[in-house]
Amino acid sequence: MKIEINHVTRYTYAESVADSVNELRLTPRTNYRQSCFHHEVWIEPVASLFTYEDYFGNRVHSFSVSKPHRELVIKTKATVVTQDQNWDLLKRVPLEEQRELLQSERLQNRYIEYLLPTAYTEVTKELSAYAAGFEIGPDGYYDWAKQITEGIYRDFTYDPYATHVHSKVSDTLQLKRGVCQDYAHLMIAACRSIGLPARYVSGYHFVGDLQGGSADFEQASHAWVEVHVPGTGWLGFDPTNNSEVGWRYVKLGHGRDYKDIVPVKGVYRGTARQILDVTVDVRRLEG
Repeated sequence: MKIEINHVTRYTYAESVADSVNELRLTPRTNYRQSCFHHEVWIEPVASLFTYEDYFGNRVHSFSVSKPHRELVIKTKATVVTQDQNWDLLKRVPLEEQRELLQSERLQNRYIEYLLPTAYTEVTKELSAYAAGFEIGPDGYYDWAKQITEGIYRDFTYDPYATHVHSKVSDTLQLKRGVCQDYAHLMIAACRSIGLPARYVSGYHFVGDLQGGSADFEQASHAWVEVHVPGTGWLGFDPTNNSEVGWRYVKLGHGRDYKDIVPVKGVYRGTARQILDVTVDVRRLEG
């Protein structure tokens, strides 16, 4: 499916600021499930862009604006072709072999970043108890990942006012509420608590046709989880919507948690009083 994304980030400052240095992680990846055919970035005030790949392979655009300014606008536009994953064709191995792979030194060395807890994904007694409520059956870790995806969707209430960008898994467990970032961190922590590599994914989720064909609803960036199923590979799961990742999802990048894949981040010199406005438009293109 061909999908177009327009993403605008606008900072408005109460007074003039200067020496703004920023990083953008807003370029869709090209992988086995999606191809990015076109991507543009505009900066106002005009700034030169420096592009590189970070440790996790995410495309980063960095820029600086030295002169005083009262507003910073970042616009990106991308065209991406996505496809569904044919789950029936996935390679599967027996549960005992999956366990042996998980315990192998080779796998643990390769994916150590996605096995260790972080500030966002700390493994507490409460988290371990929650994860233990989902049994690993004869179908192995793929089935377990589907179970916990459904469980988080069932057990927690989506509430954009309950948490904030710095909320941790312990907060989500206590409140039983959160947003996609919280749901993703919770599932990642649960996976890591049983020794299963998991990583945080940022991107977009097309739902326009599910809204009666109308785009008159607030769109936003989205977050989900990729789990490394032993013997199969990395597979995407979205606990916020209780679904496996398919053509509706456009991936920007991945990391250990949200901190590794913040879409726009930077520093500047001047007043702390600012207004942030983000608008996202995700639409399906014909043809």
